[in-house]
This record gives sequence, structure tokens and C-alpha cells, in this order.
Amino acid sequence: MAERDPDTIKKDIDQARQQLASTVDILADRANPRRLADSAKARAIEIVTQPAVLASLAGVGGLVLILAVRRWRHR
Repeated sequence: MAERDPDTIKKDIDQARQQLASTVDILADRANPRRLADSAKARAIEIVTQPAVLASLAGVGGLVLILAVRRWRHR
């Protein structure tokens, strides 16, 4: 194995340390609970605001309302 200059070895170690620190920062950001919650909330809002989903929710809401009124009248 060829011998390497100590300064070169130190530079390689420093570079590897910087890359590792950057990777850890990226992983910490991805696993941040606040970020995950915000992302899930944004995705849910995106899904619910689609016209087909809104129409379905309105239909289900109307059906629940009708059933509640019928149950209330038959008491």
C-alpha cells in the first residue's frame, strides 16, 4: 500500500467529516416531526380540495343530515 502524506490524509478526513455532517443535517430535516406533520397536512388538504372529493363529502354530509332528521322526527 502506498504511503500517503499526513496533510492529504487530514484533508480527506476533513472532507469526509463535512460530507457526513451534511448528510446528518439532511436526514434530521427529513425526520423533523413538524415538517412531517406540515407535509401530511398539506397533502390531506390537497386531496380533500379536489372537486370529486368535495362532491363526495357533500353527498355523505347530506345523507347524514337526512338520516339525522328522520331519526329525530321518529322519536
